[in-house]
Amino acid sequence: MSTPSLAYVVAGSEATGGAGFQVDLKTFQQLGVYGIGTLSCIVAFDPAHNWGHRFHPVPPTLIDEQMEAALATHPTVRTVKVGMLGTPDTIDTVARGLANHQWDNVVVDPVLICKGQEPGAALDTDNALREKILPLATVVTPNVFESKTLAGMDSIDSVEDLEEAARKIGDLGIKYVLAKGGVELPGDDAVDVLWDGEKITRFATPKVGEQRVSGAGCTLAAAVTAELAKGASIYSAAKTAKDLVYRGIQNRVPADTPFDTVWQGA
Repeated sequence: MSTPSLAYVVAGSEATGGAGFQVDLKTFQQLGVYGIGTLSCIVAFDPAHNWGHRFHPVPPTLIDEQMEAALATHPTVRTVKVGMLGTPDTIDTVARGLANHQWDNVVVDPVLICKGQEPGAALDTDNALREKILPLATVVTPNVFESKTLAGMDSIDSVEDLEEAARKIGDLGIKYVLAKGGVELPGDDAVDVLWDGEKITRFATPKVGEQRVSGAGCTLAAAVTAELAKGASIYSAAKTAKDLVYRGIQNRVPADTPFDTVWQGA
């Protein structure tokens, strides 16, 4: 047997299995990549209160210890995905840990808002993410809201607007911007756009309904991470990720929640 490619993830736990760390590792496994990870926070939905978020950060010292152990065990890992971090202290800790290792690919899924936080804390987290994590990124994968926020645009109402946002985010110094349109934009297709500093590439699949499905964004970013870890180009990685998410939404997993979830094994 050949040794599998390695990918590392720093992200939050989401106990229902529909997002976050759980989705990342399932996606890595589905694509034949050995997953290594560090938990940044724990998010537990509250079934008694409209499935709101209960947000619990992991202490920075424990994040340090996880990163130290993971990267000492697998010093050859060169591809990482960064998901939800959640607090400025967490961002400081993760940025420091990432800076102490050599990376070929840093995929940042820029979770700008955690629904369990107060507005002031959320703004502090957003600013820290922009200042300390985005400069490390080689790829960012924002959704429509995140694209609008990072690009400083008033609205994104079309694929053309999403392309403009991707270019503006690229101007921040990020090599590749894979902006996710999903079901948020009008039209029969769910369209994502990739800006590589010179040209836009569109990736489109037919929409499967008009409702958002939990875990789609996490799965897409994790699939890109896994494919990059295997040596794929960003274009091939984005295409594989888009197809995997499309099949996963077609075969979504129902639950006693307001939302279904992507099935990575589809």
